[in-house]
Amino acid sequence: MSRNVCITAVEGHTGFVITELLLTNDLFKKEIGSVVGLAIDPNAPHCKELADKGATIMPHKPGRVREVVSTLQNTKADTLCLIPPAHGSKADVTFELIEASKRAGIRNVCFLSAAGCDLAERSTQPRLREFIDLEAEFLKIKGDPNTNPLYSPAQEEGLLPIPIGYNHKFPPVALGDVAQLVAHVLTSKGKHGFSDQVRGQLIVLTGPTLVNGEELARIASKTLGTEMRFEDISENEARRVLRQQGDADDAEIQYILEYYSLVHQGKTNYLSTAAFHDITGNYPVEPPEFFNMYKEEFLPKRANKQRKIDGK
Repeated sequence: MSRNVCITAVEGHTGFVITELLLTNDLFKKEIGSVVGLAIDPNAPHCKELADKGATIMPHKPGRVREVVSTLQNTKADTLCLIPPAHGSKADVTFELIEASKRAGIRNVCFLSAAGCDLAERSTQPRLREFIDLEAEFLKIKGDPNTNPLYSPAQEEGLLPIPIGYNHKFPPVALGDVAQLVAHVLTSKGKHGFSDQVRGQLIVLTGPTLVNGEELARIASKTLGTEMRFEDISENEARRVLRQQGDADDAEIQYILEYYSLVHQGKTNYLSTAAFHDITGNYPVEPPEFFNMYKEEFLPKRANKQRKIDGK
């Protein structure tokens, strides 16, 4: 039987990449009956692109659990990928979605959390620590026969001017690997919904290699064929960089900065890739391949800067 999948926060990068993979990859397309994307901002560019690829986009209006239950039921989904949105009230919105998914009786639920949240301090990394509260709430439904939770934390880093110091390492993971893992889970099948390989599992995913900032810059330089340097910047400088780079809101930026602070404290010096290989049959993307895959997101900006420097 084909899966009818609902994915939340599809206007964000993670939700978009997972949804796009389900819609375009032949391995997953054949297992999918329908894909519905929920979006707090259904007019966002990512939503239009997904609609053009075949997804049904529905507005997600947080505020009342009863209304969110109705929205989830209207999707006709039997499988939910629950991604906390990049929103100022992320925790409240996600608590509401967790409760609504239970009341809506959706059989299979995959919840994405954030690596390192268990190492965060509530006083210094409150945005990151929120994920612990969300995980605890989500895992309450683990014994419910209508739900089969998965928690797949991942961090997605690619900046070279980052406030992590010079000595501490972290394992950058490609967003495509997160999407691949989640897609395998969402399309897996077993007697109780998800396959027994992933049903009820706590799955941790990091990148396959520990690197510090200078090592990352050397890899980027070699792969891209242009010099890139690591710069250990202040948190305020990092905040400005993140604001200039895209459409992330203050809540999302704060989460990223708190992850960087974990790196600076030496709390991210670990790898977890075995589950990824066991589930997907592949290996996570190594840093050189990461920069090769996403080189268009690095080279154009640097080329533009060089042209301005040369006066051309």
